[in-house]
Amino acid sequence: MNQLTITGLDDELSARLRRLAEREGTSLDQAALKLLRKGAGMEDGEGRTNTVGSSLDDLFGIWSLEEAEASNAALNVFETVDDSAWR
Repeated sequence: MNQLTITGLDDELSARLRRLAEREGTSLDQAALKLLRKGAGMEDGEGRTNTVGSSLDDLFGIWSLEEAEASNAALNVFETVDDSAWR
């Protein structure tokens, strides 16, 4: 197994990495590996790329928890099936 030391992490990146590790109940190493694999298009672990594009990457992770919850609450109406539409 190879080892890599990464330097130059700014405070924001370090904090986001720590939040990811905490949210997923993993170590910082595992969180960093997950993000590295995702960035390399290796999310499936097989080395194959499954990325569609990167045009929305600058929006990733910018919502606050409150904004995400408000968006999810607004979309809840779409979770209800209208039975009359299926007759």
